[in-house]
Amino acid sequence: MPRVISDECLSCGACAESCPVNAISEGDGKFVVDAEACIDCGACEGGCPVGAITEA
Repeated sequence: MPRVISDECLSCGACAESCPVNAISEGDGKFVVDAEACIDCGACEGGCPVGAITEA
């Protein structure tokens, strides 16, 4: 199941840097996960300094 980024996102970009398939990009006020590109590896969760990423 793809990950989602909550409103707790600081827009720091750490999650996007940790994504091996570049499924995360800057959205309107926070980063967003492309559900079709996400391989559900969880790397972004570990890369987020505020824990704003969870399973959908």
